[in-house]
Amino acid sequence: MNTTLTPEKLKQYVNLANRRLGTEVTYVTDDWFAEANRMLNPEAPVWQEGVYDDNGKWMDGWESRRKRQAGYDYAIIRLGVTGVIKAVDIDTRFFTGNYPPSASLQACYCPTTSNGDIGNPTADTEWSDILPAVNLQGDSHHLHAIDDRYTDQPWTHLRLNIFPDGGVARLRVYGVPYKDWSNPSTDDEQVDLVAALNGGRALACNNQHFGHMSNLIQPGKGINMGDGWETARRRTPGNDWVILALGHAGTIEEILIDTHHFKGNYPDKCSIQAACVTGGTDDQIETQSLYWQELLPQQKMQPNQEHSYKVEVKDLGPVTHVKINIFPDGGISRVRLMGKVAR
Repeated sequence: MNTTLTPEKLKQYVNLANRRLGTEVTYVTDDWFAEANRMLNPEAPVWQEGVYDDNGKWMDGWESRRKRQAGYDYAIIRLGVTGVIKAVDIDTRFFTGNYPPSASLQACYCPTTSNGDIGNPTADTEWSDILPAVNLQGDSHHLHAIDDRYTDQPWTHLRLNIFPDGGVARLRVYGVPYKDWSNPSTDDEQVDLVAALNGGRALACNNQHFGHMSNLIQPGKGINMGDGWETARRRTPGNDWVILALGHAGTIEEILIDTHHFKGNYPDKCSIQAACVTGGTDDQIETQSLYWQELLPQQKMQPNQEHSYKVEVKDLGPVTHVKINIFPDGGISRVRLMGKVAR
């Protein structure tokens, strides 16, 4: 594992290889023992003792047969959303005597077709080796940063190569969804400026004991309390907070805060600060947020409900970051910041 990366740190990015985003395996050389799309499931892999199907032991991931000739197995994956890739985690949990000794990852970009769909690779497609072959161990995470040469361009497809065969429990591909903001015709459209699919990121929070901050900007409704941001019970004075970066600078016109599933543990009140940040790094954002302006004055909250604020939102002009304060603690499922792109 790369010691400069941790799964917790990388949750600031989006897992682009997530079936909930529409990512899917479009071709696989062999998945006799375990269907390849399982490695894209968002949930952690599980072990089921004594469970077998017609082809052998049931495994939670992708597993090919034992190869009896030259070559290696691979799977081609179409990302549900085009994205810039920062790191990858090849997870072999529960694969002990059947993991691949090594693996590599390639990527390509296929232009969108006339009907708006992502194209598919062909025999002439050029693949970039964004992660050269790395050694794997059984029942382990293998976390690797992508070479800087490949971290500033968008990709639509991946090719996971395993040498020569074996099983991978999960493939996590951490990055930022790519959205082309260059078209001025979209300037009058109201969009969710903080959505993960629009490039939004969760940068920092003071506590995320029960649910990670990155869940706040994921697509769709939360599936349960674990699919939101929830802090531990506060036993000291103060309040909890989370800082989100917008996908693009914009003017916020409406705020939606959803406490779906949070009934006995929702925040009593909330408020939001905002700023247009032009310098510094993500690591310095907590200090900078101390003096941000008030975007949404403190509001009373209700359980298991979507709260919509329009007239309450102050006109601060273009902003790039927001700080959501909850009083004193609790859980929120989703946050939507609806507004227009600022040039």
